[in-house]
Amino acid sequence: MAERVAIASDHAAVDMKAALAAYLRGLGHEVIDLGPEAADPVDYPDYGYRLAEAIAAGRADRGVALCGSGIGISIAVNRHPAARAALVSEPLSARMAREHNDANVIAMGARLVGIEMAKACLDAFFATAFGGERHLRRVDKLTHPPFASTEEPA
Repeated sequence: MAERVAIASDHAAVDMKAALAAYLRGLGHEVIDLGPEAADPVDYPDYGYRLAEAIAAGRADRGVALCGSGIGISIAVNRHPAARAALVSEPLSARMAREHNDANVIAMGARLVGIEMAKACLDAFFATAFGGERHLRRVDKLTHPPFASTEEPA
C-alpha cells in the first residue's frame, strides 16, 4: 500500500537519502524530500524537527531520518510527541520497531549501514503492521508520558 513518506538527512547522509527516496518511489510511495539537497554542512536537528513536524501535521504517514550515525537525527525526531523514531541497522530491528513500538519513523546511519541493508530495513519497516493490543498501553505512554504520575509503573 502506497504511503506518503517524508525523508530527511544531514550532509553525511545526503547520498543515501537520494538513493532511498528513489527506492521508495520505485515501490510506489509518494516521497516528500525535506532536504538537504547538497552535502554542504547542515545541522541534523533542523532536519529531524522538519521530519517530525511533517508527521505531526499529517503531511506524511511515515518518515525516514538519516545522518552519519542515525543517532543525532533520531534524537531530534523523538523530541516531538507525535513521532516515534527507531534507530535500526538491520531488518529484524525495523520489523520489531513497527510491531512492538508502532514506530512511524525509521532512522539509520549512512556511515554505518550500507545501501542494500538500508533497503532491506525499509522493506521490513513498511511491510510490518503494529501488533496492537498488548503493546498499545506502552505506545500510548510514549505519546503521553506520565511524568507527573505518582503511580507505580505498570
